[in-house]
Amino acid sequence: MELTDWLLTSGERGNSATGLDSRRSDRAAWSDGNLVRPLVHGATYFPELLSAIRAQHKGDLLLFTDWRGDPDERLDGPGSEIGAVLGEAAERGVIVKGLVWRSHLDRLQFSEAENRHLGKEIEAAGGECLLDMRVRPGGSHHQKFVVLRHAGRPELDIAFAGGIDLCHNRHDDATHRGDPQSLPIAAAYGRHPPWHDIQLAIRGPAVGDIEAGFRERWNDPAPLSRSPLVRLRELAHREDTHADPLPPQAPDPAPCGTHTVQVLRTYPNRLLRGYDFAPDGERSIARGYRKALRRARVLIYLEDQYLWSPHVVDCFAEALTAHSGLRLIAVIPSFPEQDGRLTLPMNLIGRITALDRLRRAGGGRVAVYGLENHAGTPVYVHAKACVIDDVWASVGSDNINLRSWTHDSELTCAVMDESRDPREPHDPGGLGDGARSFARDLRLELSREHLEMDAPRTLDAPDPLCDPVSAFDAFMAGAAALDSWHNNGRRGPRPPGRLRTYDPPRLSRTTTTLCAPLHRLVVDPDGRPLGLRRRNEF
Repeated sequence: MELTDWLLTSGERGNSATGLDSRRSDRAAWSDGNLVRPLVHGATYFPELLSAIRAQHKGDLLLFTDWRGDPDERLDGPGSEIGAVLGEAAERGVIVKGLVWRSHLDRLQFSEAENRHLGKEIEAAGGECLLDMRVRPGGSHHQKFVVLRHAGRPELDIAFAGGIDLCHNRHDDATHRGDPQSLPIAAAYGRHPPWHDIQLAIRGPAVGDIEAGFRERWNDPAPLSRSPLVRLRELAHREDTHADPLPPQAPDPAPCGTHTVQVLRTYPNRLLRGYDFAPDGERSIARGYRKALRRARVLIYLEDQYLWSPHVVDCFAEALTAHSGLRLIAVIPSFPEQDGRLTLPMNLIGRITALDRLRRAGGGRVAVYGLENHAGTPVYVHAKACVIDDVWASVGSDNINLRSWTHDSELTCAVMDESRDPREPHDPGGLGDGARSFARDLRLELSREHLEMDAPRTLDAPDPLCDPVSAFDAFMAGAAALDSWHNNGRRGPRPPGRLRTYDPPRLSRTTTTLCAPLHRLVVDPDGRPLGLRRRNEF
């Protein structure tokens, strides 16, 4: 297998201004020798993050970015509130630096007050947390990662990257009872919305790549906001608006595993003056997906919060059309997170058109599911993960829509494993790439949770889920059994599994006509330069 068959080269990233690829002597667009572990659910991620932060000493470095931060969110019980934990680290002499999206007004149900409060708590303890509004109008900083470096102890260096914010709702586990510290979303999810999510724990040289990405944002000379009103509020609240210098970046951690990691990102084509490190934006997430999908032959496994926009799903549809044996499994939320009379159809339109495009391309080879817990409450799927042919896997902050691929800031990690998986089928795609352990294990872990199937007791026991066709059929059978149980009044024992077949609702022509422009302008805007928009290129 050639990594360039799946991963972007430096030139294919489409952003010559970034130092992300030129920082290595061989100018490779990825790093090898990493050890990557998926942390499924906040209840898995948060305690590990807490332990890693509390192990840091004076002179160590802690860098983080977030979309929303709630200072009182507990990482592992009372006394582990994230604001206090980061403040305690700063008081110990850890260099704590954060970039959190400033956001829109709280009356629009975003998170400005919470993010300001988190920053105040960190800064009171000697750290620094900037409220970053260097985005396109209506855009957000959506990256969610933490980098922990250790002076004189590089073997402890670790980065966490994925879809889990340091905020309410995220602390759920596989039982999906929800986070006790909850915020309301659509009524169907109840008082404590069940939440499905994924973060990666990364050790090895890729930690340096993620840190380099943070430094590009931190050192951006543009003001944190261009809005005169926001600038006045910054003055009124005496906010820190100037990033203090960071210490020089330490050498990358030594290789420690078999995983190649490519850091992919989205930055928009920012109007008037772009980012110094991405003057025309960066769309390497979109480019990375499109390149990997050209290699897909047997199964695309996808978990996504949105799965919107026919412009984006075109590359999935093209792969389905080109290869008659290719199947797609998508796990998505059963309901959008907003259920207002206007916001619900605005959210649904993009999904309805995207799924119609996929089903016209793949017919019965496209299967889309929602999740529910054992109480019958829908599970909000916030995960952003994709596995193609058990070879290429990605986990990040990006969703399958134009906003994530062109308009907001995003970061995802594509992972390729040097280790071949010994289980059959050995080469599901038939291209000689061979099934790889990380990608297959990630798909199986997620599938077993949704199907409530135990792993084989011994390594040499056959596992039917390894075969992509058998896995596709198992999902379909599991959802059909649970659907039938509900349709028959829930009589008898509940079938195993959490999967429900997703059928998009129908919208009237009037609703579609009224809400489609709002969807394009507000919900799923396009951040590409005009020429790329016209050609639908990234």
